[in-house]
Amino acid sequence: MKSKVSVLNASLLRKATFEALLALNPLRLTNNPVILCTWLGALIATASLAWHFSVFELQVVLWLWITVFFANLAESLATCLGKAQVESLRRSKISVVARRFVNNREEHVPANALNVGDIVVCEAGDYIPADGDVVEGIASVDESAITGESAPVIRESGEDRSSVTGGTRVLSDRLLIRVTFESGQSFLNRMISLIESTKRHKTPNEQALSMLLIALTVVLIVSVFSIYVFAQYIGLKISIISLVALWICLIPTTIGSLLIAIRIAGMDRLLQFNVVAKNGQAIETAGNTSILLFDKTGTITLGNRMAAEFIPCKPHSTKELAHAAFLASLADETAEGRSIMALAKEHYQFDENSQSIVDARFVAFSASTRVSGIDFPGNCIRKGAVDAIKAQTKKDQFPQELEQCITNVCQQGGTPLAVIKNNEVMGIIYLKDIIKTGLKERFSKLYQMGIKTVMMTGDNPLTAAAITAEVGISDFMAEATPETKLLEIKRAQHQGHLVAMTGDGTNDAPALAQSDVGLVMSSGTQEAREAGYMIDLDNDPSKILDVITTGKELLMTRGALTTFSLANDVAKYFAILPAMFGSLFAFNIDLMGLGSAQSAILSSVIYNALIIVFLTPLALKGVSYKALPSRIVLRNNMLIYGLGGIVAPFVGIKLIDYLVRHWV
Repeated sequence: MKSKVSVLNASLLRKATFEALLALNPLRLTNNPVILCTWLGALIATASLAWHFSVFELQVVLWLWITVFFANLAESLATCLGKAQVESLRRSKISVVARRFVNNREEHVPANALNVGDIVVCEAGDYIPADGDVVEGIASVDESAITGESAPVIRESGEDRSSVTGGTRVLSDRLLIRVTFESGQSFLNRMISLIESTKRHKTPNEQALSMLLIALTVVLIVSVFSIYVFAQYIGLKISIISLVALWICLIPTTIGSLLIAIRIAGMDRLLQFNVVAKNGQAIETAGNTSILLFDKTGTITLGNRMAAEFIPCKPHSTKELAHAAFLASLADETAEGRSIMALAKEHYQFDENSQSIVDARFVAFSASTRVSGIDFPGNCIRKGAVDAIKAQTKKDQFPQELEQCITNVCQQGGTPLAVIKNNEVMGIIYLKDIIKTGLKERFSKLYQMGIKTVMMTGDNPLTAAAITAEVGISDFMAEATPETKLLEIKRAQHQGHLVAMTGDGTNDAPALAQSDVGLVMSSGTQEAREAGYMIDLDNDPSKILDVITTGKELLMTRGALTTFSLANDVAKYFAILPAMFGSLFAFNIDLMGLGSAQSAILSSVIYNALIIVFLTPLALKGVSYKALPSRIVLRNNMLIYGLGGIVAPFVGIKLIDYLVRHWV
């Protein structure tokens, strides 16, 4: 994940403080009506000082303005954190002189002069000049400038660990790197561009909560005005500043101050996973997701199947099968094809350079035929998917022994490839999916969250069922096509579910657009990126699990702080109202035992301002989510934030009253 920016950073606090002061302009508060009402109350209290001035009233007015400032500071901190992350990325872009290979000669050129396809060399201590793939060598690379992780990673030629990012530093050995992105289109440039284009408008749920807070504010303003009328009727004198203090303390200023900060911070937390949300609604929806659709490749498996075993059928030997598979893979540039050649070399020391085949015609692998092979005088060798080879041989069944081997491979979660020579089946190749570690625990957590997981794969049902059972997935879609994916999403939505999906291709675009949450890989097609709601800059489909967790944390944070805020307001009634109307009763109604009416009012106003400061770090960090049943989560929320919201004002106001009772 990206490096975090601390809230305690002095430079960040200065910028946020300046922004909070600028936000005292009422025109900038129009998007937060609750705080605008607080600003209006502070203005009325300030104006009332012209008619009646006292030290008590001056202190109340100052703390009312401090309340408005702290409310603005929470939002400013969240906004500045996001900007600081972008600036941190900009600073990580360094000017590098690249060592480019041209015609077997090394030349030094600026990094921005590199083109896609150029080969550059990096040795220990060198900064990698551009995003690319390792084509030769293995080295330890420091990626902390991008990921925030201090531990170096290993980068080597091959499929899984070959990708490198410009601006990272080689710590050991030597790498040859092929540039894969033009200047200005690097990982860092793409991340900065996406972050800056993100829309941070209110989500529908946030708008609904805002309307509720506005309604509560209006009701409480009317109630305070009614109290003033009632006091005048019975001859009780209440100052304007005391009424304003009551007004500000009773309206939901706490959650009104933190609501925007919670949303912005939630979007910024996603950036720690190098995932950019186009808007806040996508994160909220992810938190409410009930069905998760994902491809097997890249999410469950590491992306490429590896040849694990040659399984011949009589009368052919394992070596004969391996040799035929080796020749049939010479024109197969896929990772599976290369792994077949590697396995044959490992066991039988075959070498493609020593294969003296005259008049050979190679048949390259293609997605449409799913077959590769070679023809040379007297021989025709083909290797490919079992059903594709059966179609070529015009046979519905292979020998029973081989059919049983095919079934066994599928039941183990593998993929069988058949090999034929001159239309005679020689055996099969066992391709094994490499399943990512730790997935079973993650899917178990999703199950505890109540989320149904569905794996989509082009594999046959036996293979899909084996992988599903091994990892602990709820269901699967075997032999899935773009059309069946779209139909599955529509069916789930018709049943009232919210559906999340990952994808990267043009054929995924319709399903991504139909889904409620679409996570698109940054390397995906333009159509897919436009259809999705979030973009993963690391091209890791399993990030959808982190997205869902972040969404739930955002919803929990807002729910927890709303509960705490409303419980706070109820508790503050017992501090201010007895202080204002205690003289009307023959007995003491001050349950908190505060020093005086004035110290009670001042203590409540101070507490109302300070609680915003204490809750701001929680709003920015978020409430941690644990995969527990909903009833337990609700119970814990009510105990911690509901009961805590009632107890905190009694304790806080009492302590503040003890400190300020001698000042008024």
